[in-house]
Amino acid sequence: MSRALLIVDVQNDFTEGGALAVSGGDAVASAISAHLAAHAADYELIIASRDWHDPEGDNGGHFADEPDYVDSWPVHCVAGTPGADYDPLLATDAVTHHVRKGQGAPAYSMFEGVAESGETVGALLSAAGIVSADVVGIATDHCVRASALDAIAHGVRVRVLTDLVAGVAPQPSAAALAELAHAGAELVEGDAA
Repeated sequence: MSRALLIVDVQNDFTEGGALAVSGGDAVASAISAHLAAHAADYELIIASRDWHDPEGDNGGHFADEPDYVDSWPVHCVAGTPGADYDPLLATDAVTHHVRKGQGAPAYSMFEGVAESGETVGALLSAAGIVSADVVGIATDHCVRASALDAIAHGVRVRVLTDLVAGVAPQPSAAALAELAHAGAELVEGDAA
C-alpha cells in the first residue's frame, strides 16, 4: 500500500515569532523532523506545502488592514521573504515535492497549490498510486483541516497525526479534528502510526 506524508505550512510566519504565530508551532516543526528521521522510508511521497502569497495587492481579499481572522488575515508568508521560509526546525531533506499555494488568491488546502514541476498534489498522489496519507502541520483549524478534507475527497485514506499538528485556538482545532473524523479521517498519534 502506497502512503504519503503531507506536511502543511510549517513556515516561519506560522511558528513562534511569526506574523500569524501558532502556539506550539516550533514544537510541531521539531516533532515532524523527528518523525521523518524515524519514518521517512515508510512514505512513497513526502509533500510539503507553503503559503506563497504575492507581495503586491491583497491576494484576492486574503490580506486586510483590519482582518476578521476568518476570511481575511494580516500580511503573512509573502513570496521570497523569511516569513514564507520553512521553520528552521523542520528538516526538509526527505521532502520529495515542495508545493506553493496562495499566489494572488486565498488558498488553505495544499491541493490548491502546485509543485515546482507544475503538478498539483492530486496529480502527484494519483501518479504514485497513493491510497493513504498521513497529514501533519499548521494550522489544525485552517490549512491542515482543508488539506485533509481535500485528500479524503481525492479518495485517499487519511490519518491526522494529532501530536504533529498545532492549531490557532483550542476550540476550533477540536472542532476541525471532529469534522475530519466524521469525514473518515483516522486520528492517531505519530508514535502509533
